[in-house]
Amino acid sequence: MIRFCALLLIGLWLAPPALAESWEALRSNSSAGIIPRYLLQDPNGRSVNSEDFRGRYQLISFGYTYCPDICPTTLVEMAEILKQLGDKAARVQAIFITVDPERDTGKVLKTYTEFFDPRILGLTGPVALVRRSADNFKIRYSKVFEPDTPADRYAVDHSAGMILLGPDGQFIKKFPFAMPVGEISRQLEAYINTP
Repeated sequence: MIRFCALLLIGLWLAPPALAESWEALRSNSSAGIIPRYLLQDPNGRSVNSEDFRGRYQLISFGYTYCPDICPTTLVEMAEILKQLGDKAARVQAIFITVDPERDTGKVLKTYTEFFDPRILGLTGPVALVRRSADNFKIRYSKVFEPDTPADRYAVDHSAGMILLGPDGQFIKKFPFAMPVGEISRQLEAYINTP
């Protein structure tokens, strides 16, 4: 085993830079394998996909409007990031994708996201398309039912954090939940400032 690891390290050291960089990216990024695509609906029922925002960064969060803590916290943070970016926020589309499409209609999402910042776009869609989008971004979610409660009274356990796509629509990174807002803003601004 030690010999294999040594050979692997030597191989990476001798490998072309692109291969070595790819290995490092896979090793250090727990979000490797993300497929940055979605096809959903905006609050007015219009089809929206990841290609619609070419030329802009996309800051994406998954959640649901009945969420008691993580989602409102994330949207407060998202709104604060847009505020901290000032005029540069025009280069960013903030997106909130529901993982509870049965209850989160377009109208509900619009009211919810606008409460935090009107620039945050809420997206929903048929259950199958929401599931496909979540799977593409490696977002896990499942309904949680409490005993002796009505069928429509459930929570949704889901992955947290924000995902950043570049102007080319490609995945850049995932910001973990509870990462300081100032640090996310600083990193996002650095991406925006890089030609």
